[in-house]
Amino acid sequence: MRVLDNYEVLKEYIENCKKQNKTIGFAPTMGALHEGHISLYQAARPENDIVISSIFVNPTQFNNQEDFEKYPNTIVQDIEKLTQSGLVDALYLPKEKDLYPNGTKSNHYELGEIETLMEGKFRPGHFQGVATVVEVLFSQVQPDNAYFGEKDYQQVAVIRKLVELKSLSIAIHSVPTMREENGLAMSSRNLRLSEKGKKDAVLIYETLNEIRHWSKTMSVSEIENRVKEIFSKHPDFELEYFVIADDKTLRTATEILPNLSYRAFLVAHLEGVRLIDNMKIA
Repeated sequence: MRVLDNYEVLKEYIENCKKQNKTIGFAPTMGALHEGHISLYQAARPENDIVISSIFVNPTQFNNQEDFEKYPNTIVQDIEKLTQSGLVDALYLPKEKDLYPNGTKSNHYELGEIETLMEGKFRPGHFQGVATVVEVLFSQVQPDNAYFGEKDYQQVAVIRKLVELKSLSIAIHSVPTMREENGLAMSSRNLRLSEKGKKDAVLIYETLNEIRHWSKTMSVSEIENRVKEIFSKHPDFELEYFVIADDKTLRTATEILPNLSYRAFLVAHLEGVRLIDNMKIA
């Protein structure tokens, strides 16, 4: 696996790939890699001649400076994990100046309604930061295919919108959420949980599973009340939001109609760590 530690080295590598007409699959990450990331490379490997990953903790997508500063940095272990996987041909490790030569500011994108919902509502500016860094990475890596995890389901929708806005000829692939044995969604932030926290955090997955069953017989408002009740009995958790939304538009659902697809989204804080998960329910 090649480690490309600045844009000039990446540029030469990409030019070489393009000369040989090789297809490129790309999975950008913020590091602290886990099996969820590995599943992105597993999806990319059979579909591309070259698989590239990147690690960059993007400052413009954090609306909480403390969250940015506490984000895990495990670069040595990450390189080892990628090498051992045998799935990745090159790892791009850009410096801030490679991606933000004019300073760390977000561009502005007309993302529309999607930016005002759920994560967009609770983390203002977050998706502008995501779109900014992803557009730069796409322009530098020039992938044919890009891979993202469904744990950040709304983010995938934002990236599809970005591709549409900029008329990019890149296919966006979403990969199902990988989970720990107890059902906890794999996340780099889980590294900040204690062993007890990792066990307690399964409440989120268990609640989503319950919602899937409840959605067959209960109204949305009844489900919302049940979820609030569950988290009120677990004072270690702070429920940030729970939403049932249309699977395609991500608009909040007020009722569950037949022949439409819905997904439940749940965000809660535990031990000072923000945990996010979602599940298709109907």
